[in-house]
Amino acid sequence: MRKQVFILFFLFLVNFCAFPQKDKDLDVLIKEKEAELFSVKKSEEALNSKLEDLKLQRVRRDIQARGLPKAEENKLVVNHSAMTICWDDDYNIARWVAHIITPDIIYGAMSRTNDFRKDSLLRKNTADKNDYWNSGYDRGHLAPSADFKWSKRAVSESYFYSNMAPQRPELNRERWADMEDKLRKYVAEYKEQLYVVTGGILKKSLPAIGEHQVTVPELFYKVVLDYEGDEKKGIGFIMPNGKCEFPVMNYAVSIDSVEKLAGIDFFASLSEDEEQKIESSFDIKKWYIEKEKDEELPLDPKTLPKKTFNTVQAKVLIGEKATVCGTVVSTKYHEKSGGTFINLDQKFPNQIFTITIWKTDRVNFSYTPEKELPGRKICVTGIVDTNKGVPSMTIKREKDIHFLDDDDFDTR
Repeated sequence: MRKQVFILFFLFLVNFCAFPQKDKDLDVLIKEKEAELFSVKKSEEALNSKLEDLKLQRVRRDIQARGLPKAEENKLVVNHSAMTICWDDDYNIARWVAHIITPDIIYGAMSRTNDFRKDSLLRKNTADKNDYWNSGYDRGHLAPSADFKWSKRAVSESYFYSNMAPQRPELNRERWADMEDKLRKYVAEYKEQLYVVTGGILKKSLPAIGEHQVTVPELFYKVVLDYEGDEKKGIGFIMPNGKCEFPVMNYAVSIDSVEKLAGIDFFASLSEDEEQKIESSFDIKKWYIEKEKDEELPLDPKTLPKKTFNTVQAKVLIGEKATVCGTVVSTKYHEKSGGTFINLDQKFPNQIFTITIWKTDRVNFSYTPEKELPGRKICVTGIVDTNKGVPSMTIKREKDIHFLDDDDFDTR
């Protein structure tokens, strides 16, 4: 019995003494793995930094090879990590800024830095914070920071005042931002980089703000080249420096038309044949992402019958009886509610005018609305209402819908 007790006591002492040793071994192992992980992270940071440098080198190479306008005398051109700026001392603003939107934006996670500052590569008269303070204008990016969100350095450099222009808030925060977002979506979907040049239309007698007399353009432009895909194509945009009521694509133009207005030869490296083909015309449908393919531009009011309005004009008709015209781009019959929902010109979630036919009124139609109407240009007459801020109309009878291709349609 004593022997058994002694053995048990001995085993207890061995285990008791062993636990601290095991704990000590665990602490050592943890520290070793933490050191190993730290080393891996440092290696990853170094690798990411090198990768960023290589991508920035590629962007600079591609801008020089494909993205620059024709050089002009007496204009200072400076190259930054991911954009090139042509500075115009006569107006104390960039004549143009060239950059590239690359598919790296899909995975980029850099956020705004807001480190607005002077561009050290420019010699004089660059704007500063005081020029914009209480001016009524935003510091509008010409090359937007979100286009560089894959590079910390490029995002930060996008906040140079040389990359800013005085833009009305209703432009900078609304339709201009929509256009920039549309281009990024295009790159993300088709995985093709875009060459972009942006600026204001500069001319004598424009107003200016601040001590540095920063010129305020009345019009802003952006020209875009897709040289990567099977079909090389280009498009331009011109927007007034203020409220833009229409969807982005209503402001689309040919690159040639921007060249004539701005007096700049964009994408000067294009051959004569390429320039003629790419810059002289454009097809907005080729710049839509897949889910936008069925969308249409609001109808030109000048082409509509008298006393009718397009879908954009409808927003000022709330509470009034009116006739609104557009192209049916989507329809949906909701079995539970029995309602038929019809969107003109733009689909959900970007709808700009919606028509509703309730279940009890479907008997008043000789055709099935959700089957007959898609793709048709129609005018609807009724009280213009709103649904979650979107102009809308409830239709009860077939005669409230008119087809624009009907010869006898006349609202006079």
